[in-house]
Amino acid sequence: MSNLTDHVPKMGAFHCAMIGLDSSGKTTVLYRLKYNQYMNTTPTIGFNCEKFRINGTAYTVWDVGGQDKLRPLWRSYTRCTDGIIFVIDSTKEDRMEEAKLELLKICKSNGPSSKNGQIPILVLANKQDLPSALDECKITEVLGLKKEFGDRFQWHLQPICAITGEGLDEGMEMMHAMIDQRRKLKKSTSGFLKPSDGKLFQTGTESSKNNSASAKTSRKVQRSHSHHVLSRS
Repeated sequence: MSNLTDHVPKMGAFHCAMIGLDSSGKTTVLYRLKYNQYMNTTPTIGFNCEKFRINGTAYTVWDVGGQDKLRPLWRSYTRCTDGIIFVIDSTKEDRMEEAKLELLKICKSNGPSSKNGQIPILVLANKQDLPSALDECKITEVLGLKKEFGDRFQWHLQPICAITGEGLDEGMEMMHAMIDQRRKLKKSTSGFLKPSDGKLFQTGTESSKNNSASAKTSRKVQRSHSHHVLSRS
């Protein structure tokens, strides 16, 4: 019988909740991250929890089922987490509005006014290997990432293929960076952390490439969109 403490992240480890609509590929992503290989999965009824290390960083990730009846549970898993991983099926344009509404609900409950402040959000646009997959620009638009979230949240959109693992390393590197920023901010007593030009710190495609080049990764890196904003919770 496993010990309850096995599922409690150790000091220094990152605790993330992985959510998203049903059939978006969350569990495939989870086991690709853990084992670095494709594994057959079945629909999640409840949750899966796995621990793994990427580029020296320890993660504990809770993969929560995406069926309608399970979505009310998402808030319990995202409330006290370091980061939220939201997985979408890039080929399902007809479900993008549904995904957008669910993402907005989670963001509202974990926004600036919440007890824990803004929690970084990594949006993984899965199934990019399929011809019908929307590109990152279209996904950013239909999910309203810039319009709805803008500079109020730390967010990053990463196109991926969970089957091959393409894009996952870059996405997790950006999640690492966002969590680090949030932790540093919580320790700060000066409010906003700004560079000398007074602009809020934000990272786009070029920064993503620089971060990726500095880490030893084996998976192909794809383009991505992000906005990192540091604000006082």
